[in-house]
Amino acid sequence: KAMSDAKQVILDVAKDFEKLTGRKYGFIEEYKMEDAEIAVVCMNSTAGTAKHTANNLRNKGIKAGVVKVRVFRPFPAEEIAEALKNLKAVAILDKADGLNAVGGPLFTDITSGMLTNNVHVPAVNYIYGIGGRDTTEEDILKAYTDLQEIAETGKVDKPYRYLGVRGEE
Repeated sequence: KAMSDAKQVILDVAKDFEKLTGRKYGFIEEYKMEDAEIAVVCMNSTAGTAKHTANNLRNKGIKAGVVKVRVFRPFPAEEIAEALKNLKAVAILDKADGLNAVGGPLFTDITSGMLTNNVHVPAVNYIYGIGGRDTTEEDILKAYTDLQEIAETGKVDKPYRYLGVRGEE
């Protein structure tokens, strides 16, 4: 019950913060998602690199978007599922590997939230920043390039991948 109630508390505090600063925050931030066909979901500063990459892809006619998760607990499953429901493919970026062998924490929460909200979009997980490595535009571009192929075929042959690790594609 406390986790369920916390969602409203977070929204109330965000409204107070908006009154003080003029900046509006919610559970997630959607960037160019209105007509997006492919998108990256990430957290924290990685969203800046993802937005820059999405802008470059948009300039080439590719409908790329970004969803930045602002609140991890309580997890905003309904809000994320709603944001992703019209995509052809989604990449979920995790900065931590999962001990469950099926994906990082953000990936498993998002795919669970999609399923329980009846949203069925092909999803792939990328673990990045391992060993403190920087995440580059090229890394994010790799994810978007893979998403284009997944969107065309509807198939995810390897749902659990790494970015920026030596020896990986």
